[in-house]
Amino acid sequence: MTSQLVLELPHIPALGGEDFLVSASNAQAARLVESWPDWAGPICIIAGPEGSGKTHLVNVWRARSGASAFAADAIGEALKAVLTMPGPVAIEDADAGSLDEHAAFHLLNLARERRFDVLITGRMPPGVWDIALPDLRSRLRSAALVEIEEPDDALLRAVLVKLFDDRQLAVVPGLIDYIMPRMERSMAGAAFAVEALDRAALAERKGVTRPLAAKVLGERKPSAGDKAPE
Repeated sequence: MTSQLVLELPHIPALGGEDFLVSASNAQAARLVESWPDWAGPICIIAGPEGSGKTHLVNVWRARSGASAFAADAIGEALKAVLTMPGPVAIEDADAGSLDEHAAFHLLNLARERRFDVLITGRMPPGVWDIALPDLRSRLRSAALVEIEEPDDALLRAVLVKLFDDRQLAVVPGLIDYIMPRMERSMAGAAFAVEALDRAALAERKGVTRPLAAKVLGERKPSAGDKAPE
Protein backbone atom coordinates (compact mmCIF):
# COMPACT_ATOMS: atom_id res chain seq x y z
CA MET A 1 0.00 0.00 0.00
CA THR A 2 2.85 2.39 0.67
CA SER A 3 4.19 2.15 -2.89
CA GLN A 4 0.72 2.98 -4.20
CA LEU A 5 0.74 6.21 -2.18
CA VAL A 6 4.21 7.15 -3.41
CA LEU A 7 3.26 6.58 -7.04
CA GLU A 8 0.42 9.08 -6.81
CA LEU A 9 3.09 11.64 -7.73
CA PRO A 10 5.01 11.54 -11.02
CA HIS A 11 8.50 10.16 -10.58
CA ILE A 12 11.72 9.76 -12.54
CA PRO A 13 14.40 7.12 -11.89
CA ALA A 14 17.92 7.94 -10.72
CA LEU A 15 21.13 5.95 -10.37
CA GLY A 16 20.60 3.03 -8.02
CA GLY A 17 17.00 2.56 -9.10
CA GLU A 18 15.55 5.15 -6.69
CA ASP A 19 12.74 7.46 -7.77
CA PHE A 20 12.67 11.25 -7.64
CA LEU A 21 9.16 12.36 -6.70
CA VAL A 22 7.92 15.34 -8.69
CA SER A 23 5.46 17.98 -7.49
CA ALA A 24 4.86 21.67 -8.18
CA SER A 25 7.76 22.63 -5.90
CA ASN A 26 10.45 20.82 -7.90
CA ALA A 27 8.85 20.28 -11.33
CA GLN A 28 10.93 22.96 -13.05
CA ALA A 29 14.19 21.36 -11.89
CA ALA A 30 12.96 17.92 -12.99
CA ARG A 31 12.02 19.30 -16.41
CA LEU A 32 15.47 20.82 -16.78
CA VAL A 33 17.17 17.48 -16.15
CA GLU A 34 14.78 15.57 -18.39
CA SER A 35 15.16 18.07 -21.23
CA TRP A 36 18.88 17.30 -21.65
CA PRO A 37 20.53 17.41 -24.20
CA ASP A 38 18.21 20.12 -25.53
CA TRP A 39 19.48 22.81 -23.16
CA ALA A 40 19.57 26.41 -24.35
CA GLY A 41 23.17 26.73 -23.16
CA PRO A 42 25.97 24.57 -21.79
CA ILE A 43 25.74 25.70 -18.15
CA CYS A 44 22.74 25.09 -15.90
CA ILE A 45 22.33 25.64 -12.17
CA ILE A 46 19.89 24.04 -9.74
CA ALA A 47 19.48 25.85 -6.41
CA GLY A 48 17.55 24.46 -3.47
CA PRO A 49 17.67 23.92 0.30
CA GLU A 50 19.31 21.01 2.05
CA GLY A 51 17.48 17.75 1.50
CA SER A 52 15.54 19.06 -1.50
CA GLY A 53 16.85 16.40 -3.88
CA LYS A 54 19.66 18.18 -5.73
CA THR A 55 22.03 15.20 -5.56
CA HIS A 56 19.19 12.93 -6.63
CA LEU A 57 18.62 15.12 -9.70
CA VAL A 58 22.35 15.06 -10.43
CA ASN A 59 22.15 11.28 -10.41
CA VAL A 60 19.17 11.38 -12.76
CA TRP A 61 21.19 13.57 -15.11
CA ARG A 62 24.25 11.33 -14.84
CA ALA A 63 22.12 8.33 -15.82
CA ARG A 64 20.87 10.22 -18.88
CA SER A 65 24.11 11.92 -19.94
CA GLY A 66 26.96 9.73 -18.69
CA ALA A 67 28.32 12.74 -16.80
CA SER A 68 30.92 12.63 -14.06
CA ALA A 69 30.16 14.32 -10.73
CA PHE A 70 32.53 16.24 -8.48
CA ALA A 71 32.17 18.07 -5.19
CA ALA A 72 32.96 21.78 -5.31
CA ASP A 73 36.26 21.28 -3.47
CA ALA A 74 37.34 18.84 -6.22
CA ILE A 75 36.67 21.14 -9.15
CA GLY A 76 40.37 21.04 -10.03
CA GLU A 77 39.96 17.31 -10.67
CA ALA A 78 36.91 18.03 -12.82
CA LEU A 79 38.99 20.49 -14.87
CA LYS A 80 41.74 17.91 -15.38
CA ALA A 81 39.18 15.34 -16.47
CA VAL A 82 37.60 17.51 -19.16
CA LEU A 83 40.99 18.66 -20.41
CA THR A 84 41.81 15.00 -21.06
CA MET A 85 38.39 14.01 -22.40
CA PRO A 86 35.65 16.65 -22.68
CA GLY A 87 32.26 15.43 -21.53
CA PRO A 88 29.30 16.35 -19.32
CA VAL A 89 30.20 17.14 -15.72
CA ALA A 90 28.28 18.00 -12.55
CA ILE A 91 29.63 20.21 -9.76
CA GLU A 92 27.77 19.81 -6.47
CA ASP A 93 27.40 22.29 -3.59
CA ALA A 94 29.23 25.06 -5.40
CA ASP A 95 28.31 27.60 -2.71
CA ALA A 96 29.72 25.51 0.14
CA GLY A 97 32.67 27.88 0.53
CA SER A 98 35.50 25.78 -0.88
CA LEU A 99 35.31 26.57 -4.59
CA ASP A 100 38.52 27.16 -6.57
CA GLU A 101 37.24 30.15 -8.54
CA HIS A 102 39.95 30.14 -11.21
CA ALA A 103 39.44 26.42 -11.90
CA ALA A 104 35.68 26.99 -12.05
CA PHE A 105 36.11 29.85 -14.52
CA HIS A 106 38.34 27.75 -16.77
CA LEU A 107 35.90 24.84 -16.59
CA LEU A 108 32.97 27.00 -17.70
CA ASN A 109 35.02 28.50 -20.52
CA LEU A 110 35.99 25.02 -21.70
CA ALA A 111 32.35 23.98 -21.66
CA ARG A 112 31.55 26.75 -24.13
CA GLU A 113 34.64 26.18 -26.27
CA ARG A 114 34.50 22.37 -26.43
CA ARG A 115 30.72 22.06 -26.35
CA PHE A 116 30.01 19.96 -23.29
CA ASP A 117 27.45 20.61 -20.58
CA VAL A 118 27.93 21.49 -16.91
CA LEU A 119 25.26 21.08 -14.22
CA ILE A 120 25.97 22.99 -10.99
CA THR A 121 24.07 22.73 -7.71
CA GLY A 122 23.98 25.01 -4.68
CA ARG A 123 21.73 25.87 -1.79
CA MET A 124 21.30 29.47 -2.93
CA PRO A 125 21.10 31.13 -6.37
CA PRO A 126 24.51 32.21 -7.77
CA GLY A 127 23.65 35.90 -7.39
CA VAL A 128 24.23 35.61 -3.63
CA TRP A 129 27.26 33.31 -3.70
CA ASP A 130 30.47 34.68 -2.22
CA ILE A 131 32.41 34.90 -5.50
CA ALA A 132 35.39 37.26 -5.69
CA LEU A 133 36.35 36.69 -9.35
CA PRO A 134 34.27 39.08 -11.51
CA ASP A 135 34.52 36.96 -14.67
CA LEU A 136 33.25 33.90 -12.80
CA ARG A 137 30.36 35.89 -11.31
CA SER A 138 29.42 36.96 -14.81
CA ARG A 139 29.55 33.39 -16.16
CA LEU A 140 27.41 32.05 -13.32
CA ARG A 141 24.81 34.80 -13.56
CA SER A 142 24.39 34.17 -17.29
CA ALA A 143 23.75 30.46 -16.76
CA ALA A 144 20.25 28.96 -16.85
CA LEU A 145 18.92 28.81 -13.28
CA VAL A 146 16.07 26.82 -11.73
CA GLU A 147 15.19 26.91 -8.05
CA ILE A 148 13.61 24.15 -5.98
CA GLU A 149 10.99 25.65 -3.71
CA GLU A 150 10.01 24.47 -0.26
CA PRO A 151 8.01 21.21 -0.63
CA ASP A 152 4.23 21.35 -0.90
CA ASP A 153 1.90 19.08 1.06
CA ALA A 154 1.60 16.51 -1.71
CA LEU A 155 5.36 16.07 -1.94
CA LEU A 156 5.88 15.96 1.84
CA ARG A 157 3.23 13.27 2.22
CA ALA A 158 4.72 11.15 -0.55
CA VAL A 159 8.25 11.59 0.81
CA LEU A 160 7.17 10.55 4.30
CA VAL A 161 5.56 7.38 2.93
CA LYS A 162 8.64 6.63 0.82
CA LEU A 163 11.00 7.15 3.77
CA PHE A 164 8.94 4.76 5.90
CA ASP A 165 8.83 2.28 3.02
CA ASP A 166 12.62 2.50 2.55
CA ARG A 167 13.00 1.46 6.21
CA GLN A 168 10.36 -1.28 5.82
CA LEU A 169 8.11 0.41 8.39
CA ALA A 170 4.36 0.00 8.03
CA VAL A 171 2.34 3.21 7.71
CA VAL A 172 -0.77 2.80 9.85
CA PRO A 173 -3.93 4.70 8.86
CA GLY A 174 -3.82 8.34 9.92
CA LEU A 175 -0.09 8.35 10.75
CA ILE A 176 0.99 10.68 7.94
CA ASP A 177 -1.81 13.14 8.70
CA TYR A 178 -0.74 13.12 12.35
CA ILE A 179 2.96 13.69 11.62
CA MET A 180 2.58 16.46 9.03
CA PRO A 181 1.62 19.35 11.36
CA ARG A 182 4.08 18.20 14.03
CA MET A 183 7.30 18.22 12.02
CA GLU A 184 9.41 20.86 10.37
CA ARG A 185 7.85 21.37 6.93
CA SER A 186 10.90 20.56 4.87
CA MET A 187 12.57 17.54 3.29
CA ALA A 188 15.15 17.58 6.07
CA GLY A 189 12.34 17.70 8.62
CA ALA A 190 10.64 14.68 7.04
CA ALA A 191 13.89 12.70 7.10
CA PHE A 192 14.48 13.67 10.74
CA ALA A 193 10.97 12.65 11.81
CA VAL A 194 11.12 9.24 10.14
CA GLU A 195 14.60 8.52 11.49
CA ALA A 196 13.54 9.48 15.03
CA LEU A 197 10.44 7.29 14.84
CA ASP A 198 12.45 4.37 13.48
CA ARG A 199 14.93 4.63 16.36
CA ALA A 200 12.14 4.81 18.92
CA ALA A 201 10.30 1.85 17.40
CA LEU A 202 13.48 -0.25 17.51
CA ALA A 203 14.20 0.77 21.11
CA GLU A 204 10.68 -0.09 22.27
CA ARG A 205 10.39 -3.12 19.98
CA LYS A 206 7.06 -2.03 18.56
CA GLY A 207 5.68 -0.62 15.35
CA VAL A 208 5.35 3.04 14.51
CA THR A 209 1.99 4.01 15.96
CA ARG A 210 0.25 7.30 16.57
CA PRO A 211 0.96 7.15 20.35
CA LEU A 212 4.66 6.57 19.59
CA ALA A 213 4.64 9.49 17.15
CA ALA A 214 3.03 11.70 19.79
CA LYS A 215 5.74 10.74 22.27
CA VAL A 216 8.69 11.17 19.89
CA LEU A 217 7.63 14.32 18.08
CA GLY A 218 6.63 15.94 21.34
CA GLU A 219 10.06 15.35 22.90
CA ARG A 220 12.24 17.17 20.37
CA LYS A 221 11.73 19.27 17.29
CA PRO A 222 14.15 19.36 14.36
CA SER A 223 16.70 22.16 14.56
CA ALA A 224 18.97 23.91 12.08
CA GLY A 225 21.78 21.51 13.00
CA ASP A 226 19.88 18.38 12.02
CA LYS A 227 21.25 16.76 8.88
CA ALA A 228 19.42 14.93 6.13
CA PRO A 229 20.60 13.41 2.87
CA GLU A 230 20.67 15.65 -0.19
